[in-house]
Amino acid sequence: MQETEFEDRRIFQRIPARLPLRFLTGHLSKEGLAQIQDISANGICLLTGEELQRYTPLEMRLQIPDKDEPLYVRGEVVWSERIEPNRYRAGVRLEKVDLVDLMELWRVLRAV
Repeated sequence: MQETEFEDRRIFQRIPARLPLRFLTGHLSKEGLAQIQDISANGICLLTGEELQRYTPLEMRLQIPDKDEPLYVRGEVVWSERIEPNRYRAGVRLEKVDLVDLMELWRVLRAV
């Protein structure tokens, strides 16, 4: 599904980010690696080497620069597309994000 189809429905500003992220898929408890492409208060766009199926629950760990403890978030894959062989982009809707952590992340990203 093309990301442009979602642009008009976005409520929160997306901030470009190039940060590594580790995730566990809920149904397989399989660990994966991804890179954040952008992030908002309710979603993350990920780049990864494996396809993530729609509706897959994810537990994600993001190391915020200049912070000792990682940010832990949960979400669900809402769309996924192959962008080249062995390279995928996925949209993840976030659940129950700690707004203090998210604001700290935004502060760091805007300073870069």
